[in-house]
Amino acid sequence: MLLIAIIGAALPVAAMGDDKRPTKPLPAPAPKQAKGNPCAAFGAGFAQVEGSSTCVRIGGALEVGVGGSSRR
Repeated sequence: MLLIAIIGAALPVAAMGDDKRPTKPLPAPAPKQAKGNPCAAFGAGFAQVEGSSTCVRIGGALEVGVGGSSRR
């Protein structure tokens, strides 16, 4: 009998914790502001290393050489 009384007393408290009201939607985060390119002062092709103030430029070249000989 005591167990039934304890359960009966706990049910209204548990029901109060279950809130069925709709919640307000979270506000949208503010858009990130566009930053200028700090590496533009170095010229075209430079890019900023993510998370630092270092500017780098990666480039390369390709050279092909062909030769021939005609010894008879």
